[in-house]
Amino acid sequence: MLYLASQSPRRRQLLEQLGLAFGVLDVDVPEVRRVGEPAEDYVSRVAREKAGAGLMSVAAVPGAVVIGADTEVVLDGEVFGKPADAAAAAAMLARLAGRTHRVISAVWAVSAGREDHAVSVSDVGIAALDATAIDRYVETGEPYGKAGAYAIQGRAAAFIDRLSGSYSGVMGLPLHETATLLRRFGVSI
Repeated sequence: MLYLASQSPRRRQLLEQLGLAFGVLDVDVPEVRRVGEPAEDYVSRVAREKAGAGLMSVAAVPGAVVIGADTEVVLDGEVFGKPADAAAAAAMLARLAGRTHRVISAVWAVSAGREDHAVSVSDVGIAALDATAIDRYVETGEPYGKAGAYAIQGRAAAFIDRLSGSYSGVMGLPLHETATLLRRFGVSI
């Protein structure tokens, strides 16, 4: 049985695109970057911890495979998490505007006897935005719960002037990497 250790509706939607049956697990893993921890290591560690926590909750299920994922926006070495409020969202978007940032998305698969992972790194360019455009976007509520305060699959798509990498990875679950990883666990896709 396959499980997704995430309550993210975007991750569920993306995994459904692969045509897989899966259960959803609610895990509580702190997303706190350690001092000096490289961004890619942080994203990978959090994804692994989510998958591990999910596996612990279904340990009695024979053959269970759990996937966990994490996605973060990185600019100048700084990890942009989810904005706490409108001011934080506007500040993040103002810093991203007119620049190219990196989106790191890691996915881990774990089972009783094995674990493996994949990482997707994408470069995303955001067009120059004025304060009015940022404020209007923040007012939609879309930035909340999103790393870097934007949803590439939502209204913010109009801000993206360049993408090099994985669209689904920027959304939160890199499908090519996830499918490849799951095949290594014997999951038919």
